[in-house]
Amino acid sequence: MRVTDKTQEAERVMSICNACRYCEGHCAVFQAMELRLEFNSDSLDYLSNLCHNCGSCYHNCQYAPPHEFSLNVPAAMAELRQENYGVYAWPSSLGKLYSHNGVWTTLLSVFVITSFIILTSLFTGSDFFGVHPNGFYGVLSHNALVSIFGTVAVFVLVALTLSIRNFWKVMNLPSPWKLDWKETIQGIKDALSLRYMDGGNGQGCSYPTDKPSMSRRWFHQLTFWGFIFCFLATSTGTLMHYVLDLPAPYGYISLPKLFGILGGIGLIVGPIGLLSLKYLTPDNTKGKTNKGMDVSFLILLLMTSISGLALMVLKETPFVGITLSFHLGVVLALFMSMPYGKFIHGFYRLISLIVFSMEKSNKQAIVGTNEIPIKKIS
Repeated sequence: MRVTDKTQEAERVMSICNACRYCEGHCAVFQAMELRLEFNSDSLDYLSNLCHNCGSCYHNCQYAPPHEFSLNVPAAMAELRQENYGVYAWPSSLGKLYSHNGVWTTLLSVFVITSFIILTSLFTGSDFFGVHPNGFYGVLSHNALVSIFGTVAVFVLVALTLSIRNFWKVMNLPSPWKLDWKETIQGIKDALSLRYMDGGNGQGCSYPTDKPSMSRRWFHQLTFWGFIFCFLATSTGTLMHYVLDLPAPYGYISLPKLFGILGGIGLIVGPIGLLSLKYLTPDNTKGKTNKGMDVSFLILLLMTSISGLALMVLKETPFVGITLSFHLGVVLALFMSMPYGKFIHGFYRLISLIVFSMEKSNKQAIVGTNEIPIKKIS
């Protein structure tokens, strides 16, 4: 078990909360907390990923600052989640580099985007500012795009899989095929609906102020489904190109384009909303996290969407080359950050919610113990 400043603070906070229990039943964090008498790094990592940082417990806590206990559950959990990125990442060296250096992450993104623009312009020559009948495929061929992003995608997929495996093992879970599917489906449902962003009272997060609001939940949903629709756009385009022998480019009235437009809108409204909430929220509920990395991720999502929609409009103009290379550079930078920040956190939270569903069903702590999960005997 690891011992760091982050785990020690989270243990202190949870120990006091477990004695008080004023927030009993408030959200998944406190319900899971009540199944434990002590906390170690494994159980604290689990609790930190159950926390949705809604801020409600902070504003309701009688021991919050300026009390001498200075309890701040959202901040302690946010800082520990940040540490998780480096602890479970593969390779660990990249995880630590990303999770502890928001400035480095931003500079790397700028470098990747700039390099992609320069290399594309050198590779295409005079065609870079030309008008092409095949749109952006006249700048870079379909095969070239598949080669570049296919290679990056393989690394990202391996890194994501191994990072998730590391977290899965610490959560003390059996093989995915041995899970109870009723409990698993409940965990997935809680994750997709963002159930625990309701503030514990169905009114929403106390974020950015102590007044409950559903805005953060809505912006998260727009961001998530925007990403899903963009993924569907890419997936349907791949299926049509390789399986149905319907080569790109596609018209506006086609599944890839329609999915792309819907996803693009979601990835504009959602990230802008989340960035505005981050700007308006006082630092006391955020914790000392790597805000630069979180902001960079949202900005990359936003730039991906804006440049992608712009590419649809400018594909038959001389600006297609510069727009395409900028868009692809942003996507490449986004891909490279996925296993080491907010994106991988989504999987950690999903796994934690599945564990919580199991613990709640069986009334038995799983994480942080050496016991094998058992089914409740009715």
